[in-house]
Amino acid sequence: MTRPPERPRPHELPLLLAFDLDGTLIPEMGREVPAPTAAALARLRGLGVRVAIITGRDAAPGPVLEAARPDAVATNNGGRVELNGALHREARFSEAELDAVLAHELEDARVVVFTPQGLYAHIPPGAQPEAWMLARGVRPLTEAPAGVALKVGFYHPGVADFAARLRESHPHLVLTGAQPPYSEFLTVTPTGAHKGAALTLIAQGLGTELERTVVFGDSDNDVAMLELAGYAVQVGKLPLLAPHAHAQVSGPEALGTYLEELADRLERGASPTA
Repeated sequence: MTRPPERPRPHELPLLLAFDLDGTLIPEMGREVPAPTAAALARLRGLGVRVAIITGRDAAPGPVLEAARPDAVATNNGGRVELNGALHREARFSEAELDAVLAHELEDARVVVFTPQGLYAHIPPGAQPEAWMLARGVRPLTEAPAGVALKVGFYHPGVADFAARLRESHPHLVLTGAQPPYSEFLTVTPTGAHKGAALTLIAQGLGTELERTVVFGDSDNDVAMLELAGYAVQVGKLPLLAPHAHAQVSGPEALGTYLEELADRLERGASPTA
């Protein structure tokens, strides 16, 4: 697949680096930033680079925050944005929207509703919650408070068909997943709750133009922010991302080397062709 028109790699400040988490900044379902990446981020911060995390998770792990020391964090696929530790925006479903999302036909699906108060899930009879749900103290979906849902996740082999129907009936909602590499997982977030919107809010809040942003992502929910970035870097080899990225890194284990090279360019004030 062809990539967007070629652009010079970043070589001068100001810069805002925005990272997806799983499969990008950290290994899939990991909790720690690889040591070479953490060292490169520390070097870049010392040069004056700003750092953001924009993730589908509802919270970034503590060790990741300690290593990355981000200026901004967006969770729930961009629906919840914090700037310098303070809440900047939080998108919530209306009760009618949530009712429509939960009125699914996926028999025996695991369904998780993410709220500021925690996780609430429907687990089919005879099934067990995922280990990470138990670790988070998941509660029954019937106990979920009204009017505060931020994200809904579905785990089921038939999520692709359900996603197609939901896109038709509620096109304003944001759906990601239901395709490789998450063929059996679907995430639904409220109107405007996507990573592109989060990148825009973060850049504005930190006083950085979008043209001065470098975005790193590995999956379909990263497309919205890769499209808006001044420079987009695909991590991994998912084919659907190739048309949206100016460069490609093989995986999280190679990200540290890429970031060190970026720091080298910033330190020497490289020309666009260097």
